[in-house]
Amino acid sequence: MTSPQGRMRPLSPPARRVDDLVEAFALVAEGVPVAGSVVSGVSMASGDVQPGDLFVAVPGFTVHGARYAEQAVDAGAVAVLTDDAGLAAAVAAGVAARVPVLVSADPRGLAGPVAAWVHGNPGEGLVTVGVTGTNGKTTTTYFVDAALRAVHAVTAVLGTVELRIGDEAIESPRTTVEAPVLQAILALAAERGATAMSTEVSSHALALGRVRGLVFDVVGFTNLQRDHLDFHGDMETYFADKSRLFAADQARRGVVVVDDEWGRRLAASAPIPVQTVATHVGDPVGETADWAVVEAQIGLDGVGSSFVLRGPDGARHHAASPLPGLVNVSNAATAVVLAHTAGVPLPTAIEAVAHAHEIPGRMERVIERGGGFPLALVDYAHTPDALVLALEAVRPITPGRLVIVLGSDGDRDRGKRPMMGEVAARLADVVVVTDENPRSEDPGSIRAAILEGARAQRPDLVDVLEVTTSRADAVRRALDLAGDEDTVIITGKGHEPTQEIAGVFHRYNDRDVLTALRDERLAAAGAASGLHA
Repeated sequence: MTSPQGRMRPLSPPARRVDDLVEAFALVAEGVPVAGSVVSGVSMASGDVQPGDLFVAVPGFTVHGARYAEQAVDAGAVAVLTDDAGLAAAVAAGVAARVPVLVSADPRGLAGPVAAWVHGNPGEGLVTVGVTGTNGKTTTTYFVDAALRAVHAVTAVLGTVELRIGDEAIESPRTTVEAPVLQAILALAAERGATAMSTEVSSHALALGRVRGLVFDVVGFTNLQRDHLDFHGDMETYFADKSRLFAADQARRGVVVVDDEWGRRLAASAPIPVQTVATHVGDPVGETADWAVVEAQIGLDGVGSSFVLRGPDGARHHAASPLPGLVNVSNAATAVVLAHTAGVPLPTAIEAVAHAHEIPGRMERVIERGGGFPLALVDYAHTPDALVLALEAVRPITPGRLVIVLGSDGDRDRGKRPMMGEVAARLADVVVVTDENPRSEDPGSIRAAILEGARAQRPDLVDVLEVTTSRADAVRRALDLAGDEDTVIITGKGHEPTQEIAGVFHRYNDRDVLTALRDERLAAAGAASGLHA
């Protein structure tokens, strides 16, 4: 069954000759002769193959994609692009006797360029902005989209939360989709009249070539903090993979936040023209950065923040972020510069970012303070540094106690778990430890690592609770512990619509749980008042 993302294709598909494809990319054609074959789409997922597709079979982490080539051909694939190992598998399965098998030493690296070629290089007709960094990608991308929408009638925005063209959207399967899906969405966006696209670009995507075949007009770098070391191995490799977005064949211009050493290194080494942005008021790096936040005021209403952005010419521009905290001053300032670099007039970009719509799971206010309820927010913070920024953002708007609910992902960087616990115990008043996405790991061992970090701050674990039953129970417990003056922040999952436990995806969303608990409490209060009426 074709996935929702697999169905995001242009209604008028292209028709490209396979022999032209072989010539254009210097491929070796084996199996059935290519003469007469026509390709109209590209897929790396056998379940998404549609009649006329080229199926790209690449080595995976556990199995080779060529294992699914027969399934792809049964679904209508007219050719297979793979490597020597994939060719051997295709021959053994009888696939080479049914369709041409095109061989390349690096089929994964070619997937994007080939898909772009098949769809007529749709990215060339759009203003394209890509945002990378450990934290802030989603918020910054949404802010950029808000600015682009001020001057483009139809835009597309792609990332962790959704894949959206105009007002139509589907849930996103990952931060950055595979290269053939990206090119198909660009083609569909152009077909629907879009003239601009902004997307998050993950380090995994850069390492795996998912944005190859697209040259961005502008790319941005927010920061680099500890995460994904289970994939990259160390911070230097992580940085090298992030830096790929700034290669001359990947982007034309760049915007780099230089608040950390990684940003400063990237700005100094990038082979494309780069504008630098400093977002920490008073930091000496702001004196030499092209753009700098020189004043910032955190709104005590907890809704947003205002700031002054100094431009390259020394002019001071009054701006605002619709989300609370200095971290969102940084995101907003970066988005303004990105949008302006992408052609949006500066006053327009500033105004649009200041009034950007709520971003799912990013400092999202679900329950407002009052009537017996605490302020309750949902945030995606899932790294130690992001957790610091989230807690520091809500502390100034919390008259009473700050209650945090957190966990940590299974089958991911284990080293950050005690660090998360330490941050929570240091910056929050009450810590509720629960499960995030345990995946194949024992949930109890993940919680134990978080509690180990919390114990470093609070040896007796006072006001540190472990909820072993369910994440929903942990959210309920946090809400029960909090009063009007308190703030509850649920971190780690943000917008995510599912929770992965032992290989099974269960429908779950933090916002939905908070909303249901609020409604349940209001209904109970209403029933009680009716009894006493």
